[in-house]
Amino acid sequence: MSSKSKKGGSAPAEEISVSTEEVSSVVRTIGVTVPRSRVASAFDRTYRDLARTASVRGFRKGKVPRSVLENLYGASIPQEIERVLVQETIQDAIERSGLEPLIQPEVEAGDPSADQDFEFTLRVEVKPEIELPDLDGLPAKAPAVRVDDDEVTAELDRMREANAPLIEEDEDAVVADGHTITFDYEGSVDGELFEGGKAEGVDLEIGSGRMIPGFEEGLLGARAGESPTLTVTFPDEYQAEHLAGKEASFACTVHTIKKRQVPELDDEFAKDVGEYESLDELRDKVRGDFTTRRENERKSAIERSAMDSLLERCEFDVPPGIVERQLEHQIQQMAQQFQGQIPPDILNQQLARMREDGRDAAERRVRESFVLEALVKASDIEVGDEDVEARYVEMAESQGMEVEQVKQMAQAQGWGDAIRAEIMDGKALAFLVAKATVEDLVEEAEEADETD
Repeated sequence: MSSKSKKGGSAPAEEISVSTEEVSSVVRTIGVTVPRSRVASAFDRTYRDLARTASVRGFRKGKVPRSVLENLYGASIPQEIERVLVQETIQDAIERSGLEPLIQPEVEAGDPSADQDFEFTLRVEVKPEIELPDLDGLPAKAPAVRVDDDEVTAELDRMREANAPLIEEDEDAVVADGHTITFDYEGSVDGELFEGGKAEGVDLEIGSGRMIPGFEEGLLGARAGESPTLTVTFPDEYQAEHLAGKEASFACTVHTIKKRQVPELDDEFAKDVGEYESLDELRDKVRGDFTTRRENERKSAIERSAMDSLLERCEFDVPPGIVERQLEHQIQQMAQQFQGQIPPDILNQQLARMREDGRDAAERRVRESFVLEALVKASDIEVGDEDVEARYVEMAESQGMEVEQVKQMAQAQGWGDAIRAEIMDGKALAFLVAKATVEDLVEEAEEADETD
């Protein structure tokens, strides 16, 4: 900030002086010197304010001599003066340096003295200078869009299984893999019931692996109405530590045994699962969904591959503080995503692991953001109101909302800048891909066929 004049028409405070030094291509230091007259004025002002509020035995408020205040508070006053002087001059120092910090500068300072200049240093991270290579013909690789008949058939079979009703078996049926049973159980360890070891009316698909090892296998061969007793051992790494590695006994009662009645793959099935007139129409829809998914995957693969090629040809230093901030952002996102979904101790372990192992991904994201910004400048990309409007329409369609509702939500949440930035990045990626030469990846099976 600019220097301010004192009250009462006195002379303006002396200006600070600054000097800059290059530590690296993305780090600078700003040396700041605050003249002693300004430092002395800050001391005088602080002691005057303190005299008005300090309660010292033997003196009225506002009448405590400075020498007494210095004896009482002299050790802490310089720290307050440091904070005030830095706060008053930091913006002015940055403006005088001509630098544009990416994040709040780090401050290194000592305690000021009333009869000396006050010096402190700012550590500033700045944007790297990026020189883009020739983008024409930049290599990129991506899988070709291909959907095999076997994939379509497998998806139709999955749909048949998913839409198969559960039919109760005859009374003489025994539990087998694939059956869904309804049963009760009560577990004990060393003859003592344990918390969470009892449930009634549980539905369980045999072979699903939902229960601990040996449990589902122990129910095989049982009939409805029977009450088998299972002996199983909890895994050594079971999340409930008091049960880990312990042998347990479960008294069970099987109530019903059901199996899925998988429908025939025919026109009737197509009509049952949706508004399709025939099996061929359903098959075409499944193939079309696969094709759309593969096209989106191909688009993402091309963007990723082209960006890989660009980053390989575009070396620059990355500001470490920006990487750290990106890493913390990723950790916060993960914490919010899984909060309440997994036990806190497990979540904390995963977050700690991410803090150790996620730095490369954070640096990659930062590098991409700088390169995308350079692409925007190189291609004169702009985001118009019509682009934002189109994005609102997309968001409304994907969320099943009215466009005006999305706009109001975006305004209330302050999404405007983020939406424009997202559109800008998308245009920059499209510009990069348009310059690239894309090679279709050949699957290993195809390569083997060609060599036979």
